[in-house]
Amino acid sequence: MIQVIFYKDSDDCYTGFRLKGHAGFDIFGKDIVCAGVSALAINTVNSIEKLTQDRFTYQVDQKMGLLELRFLSKISKEATLLLDSLWLGLNGIKEENIGYLSVKTRRWKP
Repeated sequence: MIQVIFYKDSDDCYTGFRLKGHAGFDIFGKDIVCAGVSALAINTVNSIEKLTQDRFTYQVDQKMGLLELRFLSKISKEATLLLDSLWLGLNGIKEENIGYLSVKTRRWKP
């Protein structure tokens, strides 16, 4: 199962997100759940990097199925919109593929 955590501060602003694990929907290379989640997450990171001025760090470990992004300061409205879009897309995948994806929000302050 892929576990996704969106981190937010006490003001309900995103501070980052973390994806970890593999869906196990199908064999490697044919797992459409993993592919969909990966495409959404990687596109979000790339979009934040190219379309905003937000500063962040990230970590990737393909073998573990890990992608973690942490913002270095309060994020922009544009980055917030991109993360809202990621949350929406991931929850859509979760609803269509029950048991392969978990999406949660936790409080975390950098």
